[in-house]
Amino acid sequence: MQSKKFDPNGAIPDNGNYFGIPLEPEDAALVLISAPWDLSLKVRNGSSYAPDAIIEASRTVDFFEPMAPHSWRKGIATVPIDYTIQDMSHRLRSDAERIVKVYDKQGGTPFDNLVYERSLRRVNEGFQALNDNIYKQSQTWLSEGKIVGLVGGDQSTAYGHIRAVAEHHGSLGVLHIDSSCNLKSCHQGFEFSHASVMHNILRDVPQVERLVGVGVRAFSPEEWQRAESDPRVKLFTGQSIWSRHFEGVLWSTICNEIVESLPQNVYVSLDVNGLTVECSPHNGMVVAGGVRFPEVIYLLGKIVDSGRKIVGFDLSEVVPDMDDKTDAAIASRLLYNICSMALKNHDAPMVL
Repeated sequence: MQSKKFDPNGAIPDNGNYFGIPLEPEDAALVLISAPWDLSLKVRNGSSYAPDAIIEASRTVDFFEPMAPHSWRKGIATVPIDYTIQDMSHRLRSDAERIVKVYDKQGGTPFDNLVYERSLRRVNEGFQALNDNIYKQSQTWLSEGKIVGLVGGDQSTAYGHIRAVAEHHGSLGVLHIDSSCNLKSCHQGFEFSHASVMHNILRDVPQVERLVGVGVRAFSPEEWQRAESDPRVKLFTGQSIWSRHFEGVLWSTICNEIVESLPQNVYVSLDVNGLTVECSPHNGMVVAGGVRFPEVIYLLGKIVDSGRKIVGFDLSEVVPDMDDKTDAAIASRLLYNICSMALKNHDAPMVL
């Protein structure tokens, strides 16, 4: 394949692609699909605008990554965003708000309950349509031999993508960096909300043989019981990580334990609220604590240096702010690092 002209040292073009890379998906080793969806009601909403904000911010990312200096030359391409996802998310928001209102009151008038049932049906049908959309997009590019990454949206968007990647690769482990376990069997009546995404994956996707949670520090008794009772689940909680730091245990030691918990094929699911607050100050569910940005990058490096492969990933829960570009800027850098690490152990020609 003939290399295309692209100057990583010059001005990055404003072409609607992540990192401004002028490649068609057919020509790249890694493709990024987007899910502008935000239907999991939180303290702060707006993650449906994250893909566009990250695309804009990604033009400031420098291409040299010392841990994988030439990975980008294998090609990172952008699949055009399907804005029908965003339209559906916005259209269903009023239904979601009605559901939560009645759910929080534990019922209401007969009319309230009738509206609740109709709204809940529409929302759950919307989640299913989202899952099918992302699954099909992911499956299309996986069948072409691509690594596929997903940019959300809230973390409910990961379900269809993980399912497609797991079916394609047969067996894998999920590295889940998040503040929450997302192991609730159901959340506020929603079947496929962000709070249930890993529960649904363990229930529906038998190819996922391991779920390793890192940085989790907010969970319900139900989630803790599920994690303790399911041999596929291993948690490195935020509390345990920081306690071990305080006792002098090196992050490299903890990373070795995390890596050893994972199989050969690894899917990375990264919710930005798994990181410390300064990395995503406006996200929808800020929880104090978490892992630091350099620690995440170091962990990703340890995974690929062990010979394991990152076969897919998602980045979710970024909430852009009109005045403060911190969230989108840090997310774009995280995205580039994940792409670089995924490409490092991927056998593909240089196209740039």
